Amino acid sequence: MSEQYSRIAIVTGATSGIGEATTRKFIASGYGVVGNGRNAAKLRALEQELGTAFTGVTGDASDATVLEQLFAAATGHFGKPVDIVIANAGRGLGGSVKDADLSEFEEMLRINVTGALALLQTSARKMLDQQQSGYPKRAADIVIIGSVVGRHISPFSAVYGATKFAVHALAEGLRREVGPKGIRVSLVEPGIVVSGFQEVAGYGDDMVQNFTDRFGPLLHGEDVANAIHYIVSQPPHVHISDIMVRPTRQDYP
Repeated sequence: MSEQYSRIAIVTGATSGIGEATTRKFIASGYGVVGNGRNAAKLRALEQELGTAFTGVTGDASDATVLEQLFAAATGHFGKPVDIVIANAGRGLGGSVKDADLSEFEEMLRINVTGALALLQTSARKMLDQQQSGYPKRAADIVIIGSVVGRHISPFSAVYGATKFAVHALAEGLRREVGPKGIRVSLVEPGIVVSGFQEVAGYGDDMVQNFTDRFGPLLHGEDVANAIHYIVSQPPHVHISDIMVRPTRQDYP
């Protein structure tokens, strides 16, 4: 089975939005994918639909046991190690600094920052071993999903944006650390994407309609997946460090 797939990827948050779209894009490109999410039923449905190119691991991507299961599933299912990791799992939280619901902040911080850091650490450590002999013959990619509000302060999601500023710092720190050792670390910063993200973040229908009126047509997961695929499909010596993807009419943030 290992010869059937050109690359093996882990995608967290694979059951919806950007993660699901990236999973589908990768499989269409001949990659094998280990997908992670907390929705066990959706993971099983994806396994049924996508066949042997996809295997799911249910659980919280910030949990150390789940992280080990992801890498073990790749070797067990595909017979070869992971060479792409997409750190996509995350959640939003609407509201300004003054008004954000702090009862939900620690959960968001755990998922968006602590969980992302755990995945980055595990991925980098495992990839360093294989890239000692692999580079420049083969690529190894860690792609982190950030946000435009991790670069530009947004009054309607400033607290969420703070977690993305943190993730951006982790991405650049890791790039400087492992890039010289043959591992590419890339940051993708989407603008407003139509997905289940808005509902979880507590954005009301009026706000989403306002985004559509002001900036539409908005992005969909497939648009961001195309950017991710572009990054990982470059030759091993070419490193796309940062891509920002906005709807054409989105002027700010």
